[in-house]
Amino acid sequence: MKETPLTKIHMDLGARMMPFAGYNMPVSYSSINEEHLAVRSGVGLFDVSHMGQFFLKGAGAEQLIQKVSSNDASKLSIGQAQYSCLPNATGGIVDDLLVYKLDEEEYMLVVNASNIDKDLAWITAANTFGVSLENRSDGMALLALQGPKATAVLEKITSIKVDQIPYYYFAVGPVAGIENVIVSATGYTGSGGYEIYLDNKDAVKVWEKLMKEGKEEGIMPIGLGARDTLRLEMGFCLYGNDISDTTSPIEAGLGWITKTDKEEDFFSKETFVKQREEGTEKKLIGFRVDDRRVPRHDYEIVDTEGNLIGTVTSGTMSPSLEVPIGMGYVPKNFAKKGTKIGIKIRSKILEATVTRLPFYKVKK
Repeated sequence: MKETPLTKIHMDLGARMMPFAGYNMPVSYSSINEEHLAVRSGVGLFDVSHMGQFFLKGAGAEQLIQKVSSNDASKLSIGQAQYSCLPNATGGIVDDLLVYKLDEEEYMLVVNASNIDKDLAWITAANTFGVSLENRSDGMALLALQGPKATAVLEKITSIKVDQIPYYYFAVGPVAGIENVIVSATGYTGSGGYEIYLDNKDAVKVWEKLMKEGKEEGIMPIGLGARDTLRLEMGFCLYGNDISDTTSPIEAGLGWITKTDKEEDFFSKETFVKQREEGTEKKLIGFRVDDRRVPRHDYEIVDTEGNLIGTVTSGTMSPSLEVPIGMGYVPKNFAKKGTKIGIKIRSKILEATVTRLPFYKVKK
């Protein structure tokens, strides 16, 4: 297994470790519920250095991104980030990703750890524009400082005016005395905060500085377990669960990042235009279970008569709402809010109700 620059720190903190995307990663340090609620009400620090970073440079960089991604990168200004996906040639999704515009002809793409090699091969094959494509995934660390108190912690160790970075924008500057750190007002929790991109050699210093300076705000280290429950409460898709090579972004409720009106052609554009016009046969829904038992990935979704209509893609006991929640694909006629469905757990069928996403509304 690979290790991040912070693996020893996680183990010294007594984290429960497990393999994830080829890395030895912390699942939790205390309990998932405690860590989850700390992020919702205060501040938490995640090590997400397993994520991948590609740097694209050259006159054709924007053209290449427009060809391989569903969103419209031409709308980006320098210092802005964008959520997007890489469609494949058959209407599915190679990966979802973030696109950062670093300069007029330079971009950073942030991709999922499990898809680094696949994404790199896909983008390389599409690179007919002479763009320099560099994979820096193994040399970069990524920290996510998340929660309503994240600004109060981060501004102690940087001269960057972090409170002035708009959502989905970023700045480059010194953090804990280290130059050229990318600080992005993005995250995967829905509770605000920042993602901090830096060299591996600087990760321990910044982690320790944040943990020290964040004591007053009650900062906690947060594992992948709470990362998953936080994103699910917000209805954010997880690649490999809720989206995949066989799911369309239109089916997955990601029509808002699928810009079929942009001038450039991109993979499966015609398929997505047709799906927009005619609708899709299935849709990704959110649901609440009227029980205390928790829906899990691949559990069957049934109608009120017990007929199989779909499968659960993600499920958990929501720490914020204290009810079981989940997502899954069902035929479009079962996707309306308020529709009664069932979740089959062995021989038992639990009653559930389709609900709008997100499950949890973040308090402003």
